[in-house]
Amino acid sequence: MERPDYKSGFVALIGRPNVGKSTLMNHLIGQKIAITSRKPQTTRNKIQTVYTCERGQIVFLDTPGIHKAKNKLGEYMVYAAESTLRDVDAVLWLVEPSTYIGAGEQHIAKMLEKKKLPVILVINKIDKIKKAELPPILAEYKKLYPFEDIIAVSALQGVNLDEIITGLFRYLPYGPQFYDEDTVTDQPMRQIVAEMIREKALRSLGEEIPHGIAVTIEKMKTRKDGCITDIEATIICERDSHKGIIIGKGGAMLKKIGSEARPDIEKMIEGQANLKLWVKVRKDWRESDLLVKNYGYDKKELDQ
Repeated sequence: MERPDYKSGFVALIGRPNVGKSTLMNHLIGQKIAITSRKPQTTRNKIQTVYTCERGQIVFLDTPGIHKAKNKLGEYMVYAAESTLRDVDAVLWLVEPSTYIGAGEQHIAKMLEKKKLPVILVINKIDKIKKAELPPILAEYKKLYPFEDIIAVSALQGVNLDEIITGLFRYLPYGPQFYDEDTVTDQPMRQIVAEMIREKALRSLGEEIPHGIAVTIEKMKTRKDGCITDIEATIICERDSHKGIIIGKGGAMLKKIGSEARPDIEKMIEGQANLKLWVKVRKDWRESDLLVKNYGYDKKELDQ
């Protein structure tokens, strides 16, 4: 039976690259779904997660950081972020704690003005500043956009995250429960596994290579006894020289990526994983519409 006081809705999580959107989302739902790293463009796809409590249900859509696209993959990422705003009831806009408001934020503000949605500004990473530095930051952002609310948080340390949930329920409509209470994401398991492997590669490799890698799952099958899942995955890179670096001396780097990804995968599948990794070169795949689509970044799927 539907409760008349139950609230539900879709919330877009937006911001420039590397402001902590995926970290915030993982903390809000209490489980690791979105991958994180210090490198920009870590999130490439629209990732949907679900928060359910007595008050209602919030479906979060984590988006790639909004940036100036430099290739076909970049164009897809910007489209994924901006198209999310078509279907949501509210927006969480994450920024870093600075009084400097750059072109990226100005662009997002203009984009939001056209949408007429309730927008809550989240100033993340307040653990990196002193308390006295916060009021001038708030003042600058109040000039930029008529926010419904401004909340200062530390996603990494879990500070003030309850205020975000409370603030969102204030602006979401009354409505039905969209997902079962135990649902935390609509992402296919294979896609999450691929992203977990890509995260460890992002964290382990140098600055240049990670933007040019993708991960595909060739096989993911649980054995008949149900104890072990065999997973075969391929890391795609753009250069022969990159392949050598990803494999490492005597296979050391590839082994490191696999051994770091395995615990996260096993926690998610609640069982043992037999993970095998390979590396393939697909020259300049980020410039190819076909390969960008083949590796899981298809604009048509965003429009469904």
